Amino acid sequence: MQSRLFHAGAKSYPNTTYRWVDARDVANAHIYALVNPSANGRYCLAGTVTHSSEAVKILSKLYPDLIIPKRQASRDKIQVSRERAESLGGKYTPIEASIKDTIEGLKEKNFAIFLLKWK
Repeated sequence: MQSRLFHAGAKSYPNTTYRWVDARDVANAHIYALVNPSANGRYCLAGTVTHSSEAVKILSKLYPDLIIPKRQASRDKIQVSRERAESLGGKYTPIEASIKDTIEGLKEKNFAIFLLKWK
């Protein structure tokens, strides 16, 4: 999902709701599942269920020089329960920290010059 928001030159961003989960939280969930004797079956991880417009607001606040599309298309909201995944234990990374760390990681590896457009 983040690649669709961060794509350089995009004219719009998706008007949809996403289930955000930081990759570090997914890794931790694997560990929790290994050590938790009651863990079995599949787990749907969703740290935050957020509309893409909220991610755009966070990006604009954290990176004011980033060129971000202002338009969006229409789409219905999707709901996901976190209850089963939360039974493993652990905490989710806040969406703002996840977005910031993603952008910083892209910048650190010089991928930002290919994927992001700055003012």
